[in-house]
Amino acid sequence: MPSHRRPMSRSMTRGLMVAGVGSAVIAVPLLTAAAANAAPVTHSVAHQAPKAPAQAIAAAKKAVGSSYVVVPGDSLSKIAADHSLPGGWKSLYQHNREAVGANPSLIHPGLKLSLSGKAAPAARTTGEARGAANGSAHKTVIKTQNTADATTVKAAAPTYANNLDGWIRQSLSIMSQHGIPGSYDGIYRNIMRESSGNPTAINNWDSNAAKGTPSKGLLQVIDPTFQTYHVSGTSMDPYDPVANITAACNYAAATYGSIDNVNGPY
Repeated sequence: MPSHRRPMSRSMTRGLMVAGVGSAVIAVPLLTAAAANAAPVTHSVAHQAPKAPAQAIAAAKKAVGSSYVVVPGDSLSKIAADHSLPGGWKSLYQHNREAVGANPSLIHPGLKLSLSGKAAPAARTTGEARGAANGSAHKTVIKTQNTADATTVKAAAPTYANNLDGWIRQSLSIMSQHGIPGSYDGIYRNIMRESSGNPTAINNWDSNAAKGTPSKGLLQVIDPTFQTYHVSGTSMDPYDPVANITAACNYAAATYGSIDNVNGPY
């Protein structure tokens, strides 16, 4: 009945609400509306912010302004992608071709690359490394210079085969230096008529032989003629193929205008 209803204790509404479960009594904290709507305890932003990946930190340290220092595991394509470079790795390679070298797939840790289009020299971490690099470059220049010199010397002093073809060509080279006219065909034709290409041929039966001055060598030159028309720089031996040809052509030029004009005994 309403007149016998027991009023609810005020202390229970402020503190605990008792609930019966079987024979046990459980005290449950009473949550007020104010407590339910209270903001959760906040923590320092520094503790909640996610840490930057180690790779991103390393990249930030390596990339300074418009340059980049290569680290192990890098490639031109990776660097171009990480920095969103226009033109990709090909453009990066073109800008740094001098520093990278001929092989774009081979880059070494410590190499300094330009990301802005201006070539950057290779980075060195110690004075010793810089000295070693300079020494290597110096040696390379010296080697290149020596190679160039050797090539020049070889071009200035060509070698000739030790046969009729080589003798004629060497004689023509000497004749050209001394302004003596004559052609390969003219020399070859007269040699084949006079000695058949035998550099030791000698005529012991004609009038010259009777006078004690037999004709000798490829172009059958007598000793007085050989000595008079000998060309400096060649052997003094009349049987020497090159000396014999050159002296004979010199004599023919003075007498007939050129060995090419000789078509019989001369």
